[in-house]
Amino acid sequence: MSELLRFLSGLEFTLPWILMLLPLPLLVRRFVQPASRRQSALVVPFFADLPLDESLSGTARSRKVPVVFSALAWLMLLLAAAGPRWVGDPIKLPVSGRDTFLAVDLSASMEIEDLKLNGHQVNRLEVIKDVVSRFIDGRKGDRLGLVLFGTQAYLQAPLTFDIETVRTLLNEATIGIAGERTAIGDAIGLSVRQLRKRPKEQRVMILLTDGANTAGNLSPEKAAELAAKEGVTIYTIGVGAEEMIQPGIFGTSFGAQRVNPSADLDEEMLKQIANLSGGRYFRARSTDELKDVYKTIDKMEPVEQAKETFRPVRDLFFWPLSVFFILAGLLAMLSTLNHWVRRSA
Repeated sequence: MSELLRFLSGLEFTLPWILMLLPLPLLVRRFVQPASRRQSALVVPFFADLPLDESLSGTARSRKVPVVFSALAWLMLLLAAAGPRWVGDPIKLPVSGRDTFLAVDLSASMEIEDLKLNGHQVNRLEVIKDVVSRFIDGRKGDRLGLVLFGTQAYLQAPLTFDIETVRTLLNEATIGIAGERTAIGDAIGLSVRQLRKRPKEQRVMILLTDGANTAGNLSPEKAAELAAKEGVTIYTIGVGAEEMIQPGIFGTSFGAQRVNPSADLDEEMLKQIANLSGGRYFRARSTDELKDVYKTIDKMEPVEQAKETFRPVRDLFFWPLSVFFILAGLLAMLSTLNHWVRRSA
């Protein structure tokens, strides 16, 4: 009995006003006159003297059966249209993280193959995708957002608990899709604009780049000041090896030379951004160092958020709709059977 009461207490209708149409058939029958038939009636003077079988006219009970079925079918149709559903008790979601925006550089320099992944020499973006994807997978309970930037900055994913979608969007990113240059200031500004809608204690941004600010309308310093004003903590990461062998003539060792592929990395700017916003600058010269950087960020003390709750909802419209179709089928069978009996009598 208690389970039944609990079920009934959670029962509700999406469109309860539809049930007000329940007396509609009675009103139509009461106030709408039957359509007049203009064809001539067939006059049978001796009709009263015909030996008719009483079963053809139908008993009172047989006439009531279609009426009852029709009424029940109408009731079931209205119940289905009203959208019945069962709403369960509130369930608390485990939320203990922060609102974090990931800003990833997709400029042309990300094509430089100066890092290794699983023993193979690959470009910087491939390593970033692998490491950041693992970081994203471990941030259950955080709201994550994604900004991709090159010559321009784009909001690829707003803040969301759907970290799987964020990870997929990152893995689908390609070098140069946002332009070949680097708009670091615009990327920070775009992220801050999204984070300012959230509580101040939870605003975090992780900026990853391999170069200097060469594009955009907003300077990185002004963007960092704006972030500090809005209470956004920025962790900056400079990625890229400091030494690599550049092949010589026709890809041979003849004429090969050692170069610094990260010569364009503006570390002073990244340090200034981190200091102005109360964050920290990290340098990742290899894949392992980049992994360590994200492990360090991952260990930051989370800010407790207000518990998120949701109530499970189960649609029930298909039950009355199924009964309606069954009753409609029975009515059709009764009508066909009655017609067949009259013809064979």
